[in-house]
Amino acid sequence: MNAYIDVARVADDRWQALEGDQVVGTGDLSHRPDGRAFVSIDAWTDAAFDRLARVLPAELPAPLYTLVDEADHALVERWRQAGFAPGRREGEYVVPTDPRVTGLGSAPAPQGVTIVPFGEAEEGPLIALDRAVREEVGAAGGWHTMPAEVVSPPALDPAKYAVAVLDGRYVGMLRIAPVPRRPRLGALAVRIEARRRGIARALLAGALGSLHAAGVAGAWAEAQESNRAAVSLLEAVGAQRVGVNVELERR
Repeated sequence: MNAYIDVARVADDRWQALEGDQVVGTGDLSHRPDGRAFVSIDAWTDAAFDRLARVLPAELPAPLYTLVDEADHALVERWRQAGFAPGRREGEYVVPTDPRVTGLGSAPAPQGVTIVPFGEAEEGPLIALDRAVREEVGAAGGWHTMPAEVVSPPALDPAKYAVAVLDGRYVGMLRIAPVPRRPRLGALAVRIEARRRGIARALLAGALGSLHAAGVAGAWAEAQESNRAAVSLLEAVGAQRVGVNVELERR
């Protein structure tokens, strides 16, 4: 007979599943900029997963979301049994850095635009740009098209950002997260009034070129399948889709 599994909330955003005095699983809570709550479970046994999947929704307000590798059919089914229904799908891509593969080469930035490389952006204007981009995305109701890994406003470390400057104003940015083994491209955004000038492409060219020069062969990126602009940009530089995540929701 299996021992009873108890679940204890050990922090505002973390739970532990206990079998006796042994930890057999954990549950975590995070929030995206649009306020949506995402939960994740790391359990050593199916019983621990099922117990956490019952307790977390009981202790948290709906709706709740989670993100799962679509190829992991068993895990998707366990979340479905816990009352979560599949929603949007998000592709994972490996983006080459070699300019001979991406086709980006060393093309100059668009006329009137200057690309400030990683680590050289001024913190004040960078914070203002980040705030303005988030307001534009929120006003357009577009947070649902943003990668689900963007869970909260990151600490703005200028070392991780390249920016585009137009007429003395920061109008575009690209963040690279130094994930072990392969960096992750994220937060590629251009202010509304500066779009359709090739700024996003110029930022991507500079970032990938820097990674290539440092000996990095590829980077990770995500894009919602319905976000055709993002998918088209990735495909245009030779990115290969290597997986699909599915977002599940419980109301």
